[in-house]
Amino acid sequence: MLFDTHCHIHESDYPLPVGDVLERARSAGVQHIVCVGTSEESSRLAVEMAQTEQDVYATIGVHPHDTKDGYDTIRSIADTKPNNLIAIGEVGLDYFYDHSPRDVQIQALKEQIQIAVDHNLAIVFHVREASSAQQRESAFQDFWTILDEFSGIRGVLHSFTDTQAHLDEALRRGLYIGVNGISTFTKDDTQKAMFASIPLDRLVFETDAPYLTPDPFRGKVNEPAFVRNIAEHHAAIRGLTFDEVASATTANARALFAL
Repeated sequence: MLFDTHCHIHESDYPLPVGDVLERARSAGVQHIVCVGTSEESSRLAVEMAQTEQDVYATIGVHPHDTKDGYDTIRSIADTKPNNLIAIGEVGLDYFYDHSPRDVQIQALKEQIQIAVDHNLAIVFHVREASSAQQRESAFQDFWTILDEFSGIRGVLHSFTDTQAHLDEALRRGLYIGVNGISTFTKDDTQKAMFASIPLDRLVFETDAPYLTPDPFRGKVNEPAFVRNIAEHHAAIRGLTFDEVASATTANARALFAL
């Protein structure tokens, strides 16, 4: 059994027929799929899909890129307690593009973490550093400071590709680490070593479909079925069986999302 902890197949512009995608996922052994909200509208669509498709779950939240456009309805959606809502996210800080002002991103992150705390929901975090070397550490430094204002957080660092030092900080705070197709095709030896060092009991898999398609499907639209290839890759680099990795990461996802 496999668990895709992060995808966007619910979005209106997802280019593949969702019914076929779900069928292929189940055939590949992917029995649980999380549709992740990135805006107010995206969050509503995620909730709608989770309420109509078996073994599909939703998160609601506004991505840091879009916080300038508002995030007021996220609390109102959470207050209705929709079926299969399991997390707030993806929320965080993105200093690479700065599509929203940093002070707006910071305030939005704090308020959306509070929604998760109030509703006992997990949190899907997106943290990306600035592109310039001078500001390399700023996003994570701000993120750790904000996170430490709260207690009892169940969270995952989505699409983690950063340094061993930041991995260690995340693990020290009890976060799970979301790993996707990047881990199957990166050429960076330091990054490869970081991926291999993630403790098995903190590792969860994601596709981030339609993005970041893993080897050997590079060039195709990503879909939840491909989480199997990510699991096979990590079993190989860890010297474990596929079943060992699939079982452990699915158990981790269940713990993260309190399922």
